[in-house]
Amino acid sequence: MTFSILAPAAPRLSQDSSPASEPSLDSDGDIDVIRPAKRGKTAHKAIITPGEVVTEDVQWMRGHGTTATQGSSTILATVAGTLFRTNKLLSIQSLRARYTPEIGDLVVGRIVSVETKRWKVDVSAPLLAHLPLSAINLPGGILRKRTATDELVIRTFFSEGDLLVAEVQSVYQDGAASLHTRSLRYGKLRNGVFMRVSGTGGGGGVVRSRRQVWTVHTANGGGEVDIVLGVNGYIWICKHSRGELVASTEEAKKMNEITKMEEAVNESMYSNRNDEIRPQTRREIARLGGCVRALVENGVRVDEEMVMAAYTVNLEGGVDMDGVREEEEDEYMGGEKGQRVVAAALESVRG
Repeated sequence: MTFSILAPAAPRLSQDSSPASEPSLDSDGDIDVIRPAKRGKTAHKAIITPGEVVTEDVQWMRGHGTTATQGSSTILATVAGTLFRTNKLLSIQSLRARYTPEIGDLVVGRIVSVETKRWKVDVSAPLLAHLPLSAINLPGGILRKRTATDELVIRTFFSEGDLLVAEVQSVYQDGAASLHTRSLRYGKLRNGVFMRVSGTGGGGGVVRSRRQVWTVHTANGGGEVDIVLGVNGYIWICKHSRGELVASTEEAKKMNEITKMEEAVNESMYSNRNDEIRPQTRREIARLGGCVRALVENGVRVDEEMVMAAYTVNLEGGVDMDGVREEEEDEYMGGEKGQRVVAAALESVRG
């Protein structure tokens, strides 16, 4: 007597043939964020869970985060996230997805290993990114072909553990990114604090915005502080250094001549020593970092607008439960205080 083991059948839920109701928001007009219209008891949920039936209509094609049952047109979800539709293609963006490199992205990374002609950089992607030796600026702005001498002193530029800001130049077929730092805005990071938050996916995290690097004129004598928001979820907040890697776009535009831009690249770009930072500047750096953490903990996007709104509210004092301003000089932004500050920041942005 033989026994056969059958795979469990997915429960059938009463639903329409269309996988979604009205689209909620679309920035470009071709990709809509949608939610299932009728999915049994889960019609009120905006998040799709693994194993949930997305659609049974044959006109839809399955994309990332979905699978099709054998011998049926039913499409099931394989990850928990938000449903997206691109024409007739259905895909699910995971809530905890790793960063997917795209050409032109500004990322913050950490050197993992040093090889003969390149560095391998951790950018929170499934694969390590590559930074070729030919894709960096040499000290003094020398324009020449990289030689064997440069390969011998490759660790004087970047070594294991160094942080840098770079731009994605290309993406290989396997998904690994190729970076470059051939700009005054890119290079080694110093004089600051590193933060890691959620990148792509649902909830709070860094989003692609108009400006990923900007300078904040802080209060309380803190001076100027630079903020670098990497699209991959890595953030760097540091003391402003004029003429170095985070030079503003306006300053870079003033250097029309290539010779002037190249002369500005000196050996200090690859120095491992931090400059002296005043206590007032450190206090404001900690305050900005607390604002970023509060935004992430409360599921709010992290971009220039929200960070500056939260920082302004924090300077004016948080808001208590009765809507009365409370004067606090503590930079701690967690718990209920963080919730109140984020709520006040959202209100100021919407207003």
